[in-house]
This record gives sequence, structure tokens and C-alpha cells, in this order.
Amino acid sequence: QVQLVESGGGLAQAGGSLGLSCAASGGTFSSTALGWFRQAPGKEREFVASVNWRTGNPYYGDSVKGRFTISRDYAKKTIFLHMNNLEAEDTAVYYCAADRGPGTEWTYWGRGTQVTVSS
Repeated sequence: QVQLVESGGGLAQAGGSLGLSCAASGGTFSSTALGWFRQAPGKEREFVASVNWRTGNPYYGDSVKGRFTISRDYAKKTIFLHMNNLEAEDTAVYYCAADRGPGTEWTYWGRGTQVTVSS
């Protein structure tokens, strides 16, 4: 069973920056994509960004394009999310996720880490 452990997050002011990381361990790692989702109180879970594990190509949700950057460390099976120009609307619990191979759904999830942006 692949485990995902997030770190980072915390409190930032609007316009500031924060970084998240997510390390994958255990099981047989055959993911083709890892990514970030977020969920704010009273709202549905929202796709933030993902990265193709083989190519490193990133994909972003519309609300974070131009402000957030996802990257990966292939050797360490870790992904990062650099969040710039934060807005109060970015406040949420951020979850790391991974699929389990080509054509599969997001299967593995981290426990989440809180990001709070004060305006």
C-alpha cells in the first residue's frame, strides 16, 4: 500500500507564499500521476495541480494557474507545490493524491495539511 505524507503549509498573509511537499513510500509505486487537491469548509474538493510522473508535465486548476507551481523529485518520490501570491480563497486543507497506474483513478491520499491565508 502506497502511503503519502504531506508536510508544509501553515499560515500566510494574502500575497505571500507557502510550500507543500508530499513523499510517497511503501507498496509498489507504479503511479503515473501525483497531484494536489484542496477542500475548504463547506465546499467540494477541488483539483489544484498534478504532475505526470514520467514526463514531469504539470497541470493546473484554473483558480491557481500562474500562482502555483507543482514539481517533482523523481528519485525521492516526492512532489512539491509552491504557492505564490496567496489569496484568502486559497484557505483549505490540501491533500496529496496519487493514481496507481495508467488509466486509474486517484487511489492513494494523504491525510491533508492545513493552509490558512489571512487577508
